[in-house]
Amino acid sequence: MTEAAPPDFGDLFERLARSKFRARFALDRQDREYLARHGIEAVVRHARAFVDKRLAPAAPPNDGRQTPMRGHPVFVAQHATATCCRSCLAKWHGIADGRVLEEPERRHIVAVIEHWLSTAATATAARATARAPAQPDLFDDR
Repeated sequence: MTEAAPPDFGDLFERLARSKFRARFALDRQDREYLARHGIEAVVRHARAFVDKRLAPAAPPNDGRQTPMRGHPVFVAQHATATCCRSCLAKWHGIADGRVLEEPERRHIVAVIEHWLSTAATATAARATARAPAQPDLFDDR
């Protein structure tokens, strides 16, 4: 059996990058450590649970405020990818509100979050490596 090709989120992520609000989200040290400690698979399972509980109902409780701004890497990813509430899902992903999310929509949301988390974790690690100045050796005879 062949695996399906990964979804192409190029257009979506280009639009998100042009949003000053969405583009400002990044994983902080605690989020990166959490992701490293638990692994992407576990964090994606958390994303699915959050989507099922907080976004999937036709009228989620506190819609528009149900996703904290920080406290879990998935929350940061949700704000960065406009998968944080039903109005953002409608505006950015074309997923109508006022009805229960269908399974393909739930999978789409989780895939977007996973893609952002993977990309953000890699980019953050690359920036940290690039920024790390070489520590001069105190006893180097050069």
